Amino acid sequence: MAGIVVIFDFDKTIIDCDSDNWVLDELGFTDLFNQLLPTMPWNPLMDKMMKELHAQGKTIDDIVEVLKRAPIHPRIVPAIKAAHALGVVSDANMFFIETILEHLGLREYFSEIDSNPSFVDEEEKLRIFPYHDFTKSSHGCNLCPPNMCKGRVIERIQASLEGKKKIIYLGDGSGDYCPGLKLGEADYMMPRKNYPVWDLICRNPMLIKAEIYEWTDGEELEKVLLQLINMISLEEDDANSSQFISVDCKLQTMSASKSAFPHALPVPQ
Repeated sequence: MAGIVVIFDFDKTIIDCDSDNWVLDELGFTDLFNQLLPTMPWNPLMDKMMKELHAQGKTIDDIVEVLKRAPIHPRIVPAIKAAHALGVVSDANMFFIETILEHLGLREYFSEIDSNPSFVDEEEKLRIFPYHDFTKSSHGCNLCPPNMCKGRVIERIQASLEGKKKIIYLGDGSGDYCPGLKLGEADYMMPRKNYPVWDLICRNPMLIKAEIYEWTDGEELEKVLLQLINMISLEEDDANSSQFISVDCKLQTMSASKSAFPHALPVPQ
């Protein structure tokens, strides 16, 4: 898979919920969050909510235990292990993401994670900060929330790649539309069908240069992703006249025929 880079969103792509809402709902802070939401941006609000959790006696261990219960489709873990992804690009936060990935035994499969920084302070309180410090300067993208432009992260990743590598990007939310626009014709976009990123793509599919392959749940994500990786790998094999070696036995069970892979799914106009 030397020529393939797989990048996942986290909330509602790897896990089947929004991690911020999941923690607040499970710990009983939904009403306060909803009351404050109209008054401030999401990212600073989550930092404020972590202070409130601490003030009312909720510990880091309480948060960790809730994160370990986050719902996930049973096929997501084997899909990630087979794909050996480059990274996660998410508007959640580092503590939530790393806690869940460690719990699932997936952390080693990602070479990097890009998300809002977070740490536990000297009072054992979780602090959450913006990926882009919008209090000092704007990231300049009007498609993304002020705290994080995933498109800029993708541009940095693209600039760091050596050789002709194809990117497969998986996401569901409106924040995944901007990175989708940064993909080239040789890349692949995997939006979750009937989620915000899909709706945005449907408004003008021609704006996305990458081939689009939809998915609806973890089972379909695994099937499409691994078939896509296998197809790209076989194309590389033909180009290089070298033997393709699968990174996982899962890939070895898939058909070697490119015709077995579905055509790129059309996006409704």
